[in-house]
Amino acid sequence: MKIDLALKDLDALFPANFTEDQKAQAKTLFLKNLSLEAHQFYGGKMQTVPRCGIYSLNWFNVWYTPGVSKVSTTIRENNDTSFSLSNRGNLVAVVSDSTRVLGDGDCTPPGGLGVMEGKAMLMKYLGGVDATAICMDSRGPDGKHDPDRIIEFVKMLQPSFGAINLEDISQPNCFKVLDELRDACDIPVWHDDAQGTACITLAGLLNALKLAGKKLSDAKIVLLGAGAANTTIARLILADGGDPAKMIVFDSKGSLHVGREDIKNDKRNYRKWEICEKTNPGRAASEADALKGADVLIALSKPGPDTVKREWITSMAAKSIVFTCANPVPEIWPYAAKEAGAFIVATGRGDFPNQVNNSVCFPGILKGALLVRAKKITDGMAICCAHSIADFSEKRGIKPDNIIATMEETEVFAVEAADVAQQAIKEGVARLSLSWDEVYNRAKADIAAAHALVEDMKKLGHIKEPPAEVLEAALAKAIDAVKL
Repeated sequence: MKIDLALKDLDALFPANFTEDQKAQAKTLFLKNLSLEAHQFYGGKMQTVPRCGIYSLNWFNVWYTPGVSKVSTTIRENNDTSFSLSNRGNLVAVVSDSTRVLGDGDCTPPGGLGVMEGKAMLMKYLGGVDATAICMDSRGPDGKHDPDRIIEFVKMLQPSFGAINLEDISQPNCFKVLDELRDACDIPVWHDDAQGTACITLAGLLNALKLAGKKLSDAKIVLLGAGAANTTIARLILADGGDPAKMIVFDSKGSLHVGREDIKNDKRNYRKWEICEKTNPGRAASEADALKGADVLIALSKPGPDTVKREWITSMAAKSIVFTCANPVPEIWPYAAKEAGAFIVATGRGDFPNQVNNSVCFPGILKGALLVRAKKITDGMAICCAHSIADFSEKRGIKPDNIIATMEETEVFAVEAADVAQQAIKEGVARLSLSWDEVYNRAKADIAAAHALVEDMKKLGHIKEPPAEVLEAALAKAIDAVKL
């Protein structure tokens, strides 16, 4: 079979007699197989290229010694000039200890490079932001992962970067790392698994509730999973007007409430304890009980497809909203959730409708923070970004199977960058004061330049197309595995 390189219709690749379940399994296997083969073909996803011209041999003396000495001494006199005299003002470090890589757990420090390079690629292509992947070893002499090692590592890195993107750090270490670095660093420290996922989830939820004719303040919301993502989602929902008395959060041991002494007595779990103190006054006994009459389910827990039961969804309120966002397999397949009665279903995957993916968030919010040289990214900026994405999506039109902008809608990143920048200025965390239009135009131009660079490199042969055999072999393996 000849496969379209654009991969526009994945469902059409599989045998017509495959069931929906087989198709979903085959898609997952195909994408994994193709990812491995394509990474092998390209040798990873990122490279470093100059942004300046080399016009003659003497220009090496300008860009390096002796000319560059003037740059060094100028920055020495005023460190803030490093943002404009180097690439620092548009450069993000994607930092991870690879202890919780997507749904694959601890992958060893270098095991996270594929994901971190992926973040860097998305930042460049979607937000016009340069980024580099940095996977570090957080193990101490005793062999245990120590959050203080990550904290000290990032503190030492910050003079070279305009922002830090924390990624795939296991809980509860991730909470301490983020909160201490947000206070200690003079540049934004952003945890995409937590803040990014919370931001885009809130954006999708706002539009889903509009379509369902419900209000955030009235909605009964159940969250399945209490890791970095869902605890931050809960915090942002409550900060944006959700009712804590109508929210119930579950971890692997049951619902969170003030009777959970195991959480209270472990100081590392302070973020989970905050939720215990605020939510679930009735101390719901089980997921099945909690979901009866619930308006919203947000699941970021154990990959499915049977983690969330059909009968749970059937018991929910009319026009129920179901976000099942575990990777790589959602807690229940979207078709099954729909069959069980869900009005709107979203996942974290792009091969299903309603992808709730932080890739629509972090390139824009980081670009906005960088352009005004923000010192941090606050919860207020994250909530602002969520509303920016939701409003943008609503203006271009939303419906039950299309609640939120996708990565293909380039303008959304420039809009959210401008909105976030204005919020940073409003909150007093920006070094520069730029107008909405100034940020929007700069972000839009940088994003367009990133797209043009990739297209030019493809046309000139510096980026080669993977041979058809790579795609065909990945597909054949997936189909054979599902048939077996």
